[in-house]
Amino acid sequence: MRVFTALRHVLAIAALPFVVVVVVPVWLARRNGVVVRLGTGAGEVLSQVVGVPLVMVGLVLFVASLRRFATEGEGTLAPWDPPRRLVVRGPYRYVRNPMISGVAFVALGLSLVLLSWPHLEWALLFFAINAVYIPLVEERGLRERFGAEYENYCRHVPRLVPRIHPWEAGT
Repeated sequence: MRVFTALRHVLAIAALPFVVVVVVPVWLARRNGVVVRLGTGAGEVLSQVVGVPLVMVGLVLFVASLRRFATEGEGTLAPWDPPRRLVVRGPYRYVRNPMISGVAFVALGLSLVLLSWPHLEWALLFFAINAVYIPLVEERGLRERFGAEYENYCRHVPRLVPRIHPWEAGT
């Protein structure tokens, strides 16, 4: 059973975030002649210095969210295999979509590290697509599956901009 669960997660990761932060960025780099290089001026170096922690924060958010989905939610990040239980702990106490935030941070950080406008455009497009998709599609499904519990969660935890203090369910 553990092998099946691991396979579900690997397939979901390969189909979604891997495409966003590996496949498309590699394609963009090849298409636009973007290569990894050290910045030559203060602005470029600063961009790269800011980009590295953004990638790291994004990876931490993504991994923490994925772990919660697997252990507490009993599902994956994929829309075709969603969590069976509502996850409201860990990074979900601060923002409703930490996994998307994590992937967006990685994409943005990569654009800064690579000093690449096409990668920045991709990061912004990814964010914009999710800013539309989440309220129109994903949240509708969550309301149907989790009802009042999800409505209460939405009243306390913002969609994209994190709270400063974590929300405690039941308070």
